[in-house]
Amino acid sequence: MEEELKPQTGLVRTIGRWSLAALMVNTMVGASIFGLPALIAARLGPWSPFGFLVAFAVIAVIAACMAEVASQFQDAGGPYLYTRVAFGRFLAIQNGWLTWLTRIAAASAVANLFIIYLAEFFPAVTKPFSRAAVLIVLIGFLAAVNYRGVAGGNQLSNLFTVTKISLLGFFVIAGIAALAFHPNIRVNLAPIHPTTSAWFEAVLLMMYSYAGFDAALIASGETRDTRKDIPVALFSAIAATTLLYVAVQYLVIHTIPNAGASVAPVVDSARRFLPHWAVPIVAAGTLISAYGYLSANMLHTPRVTFAMGDRGDFPAIFARIHSRFRTPHVSIVIFAALLLIFSIAGDFPGNAMLSIVSRLFVYGSVAAALPVLRKKHPNANAFRLRAGVLISALALLFTTVLITRMHRGEFLVIAVTAALAFANWLWARNRTIGFAPET
Repeated sequence: MEEELKPQTGLVRTIGRWSLAALMVNTMVGASIFGLPALIAARLGPWSPFGFLVAFAVIAVIAACMAEVASQFQDAGGPYLYTRVAFGRFLAIQNGWLTWLTRIAAASAVANLFIIYLAEFFPAVTKPFSRAAVLIVLIGFLAAVNYRGVAGGNQLSNLFTVTKISLLGFFVIAGIAALAFHPNIRVNLAPIHPTTSAWFEAVLLMMYSYAGFDAALIASGETRDTRKDIPVALFSAIAATTLLYVAVQYLVIHTIPNAGASVAPVVDSARRFLPHWAVPIVAAGTLISAYGYLSANMLHTPRVTFAMGDRGDFPAIFARIHSRFRTPHVSIVIFAALLLIFSIAGDFPGNAMLSIVSRLFVYGSVAAALPVLRKKHPNANAFRLRAGVLISALALLFTTVLITRMHRGEFLVIAVTAALAFANWLWARNRTIGFAPET
């Protein structure tokens, strides 16, 4: 007996190809681009722009697996759903918890970065009451927009994407022009020879900077043409993001002396070639980037618990759809509440590391699902990779090697998450499954 998905009819399919690509760019180009260039420069020095090309190769292999697997599904749910069909209920619930916690942790980390950067303009926001009030307003507004309809959340995500990319584009164009016409500002780079360990650490950091390319797949139940739109949106978004990262990294290392020691590398770089009045604009871009990331997460993350509730893996209340707005309103409210709790109680480093670790496990599970789904559905009307099984094996190899670079603390968090997911499975195993057996 083989499990087959039945299309959902409750959700409205309003997300087009380029809206999906914009959502992916928005989730990838988050606040990390304003801080990670210094960490990468500290490890790779003048090789750091090329490091993003290495990271692109790794991400492209993983994304290729994502594209094929995701194109076989018409429902919301993302990697949780793919694992459900490929490996069964137990591993799907494990993956669903990892995906959900990844999104909550990543979004709460960025929410904390938003407060940090906002303090550059309004120092009082670091006080406990003011900090909590700002977080309530930010998260509450996004929850309200998405509660009323995915189209509204989709349009807001597009607005933040255009604004953010325009500001980063301004930074890149102005910086390249400044280096061309004022070569005296160029920093002479000392040659270094990065170790293997430094390369691994740098690629791992870059994986965090790409985090989120898979996130929009969770909302595939609201994508107009899943099979055609997902592959194009994935590769377009990753390629565009890589070009942007290479340009930003190049400018940072060529305009800041000892770029690896910078705390705010993009802003420090802008001070070297932009007039004083323009530097705050770049700083404001950090805020827009962080808030845009939150807007995208508020759109796609509640679809995880919606999909799990719809199939009996979470309580059915998570799968409720608003009678007027046709959105998974309960899942949206619960995610917003958890995001607010994590944001107020937590900090950036802890939540960011949790996001990285759990995301690697999710990537590996999707890569492992590819050959299994091919065997289960050999004639599926879906996007098919050439040498797909080989690409799947490479993706598994990449994720496994990167996981081995993690520290004991991150593995402890994964173990706790797995235990919670196991308890969830014990509760859900005899409850209704939202699948129909294939005859």
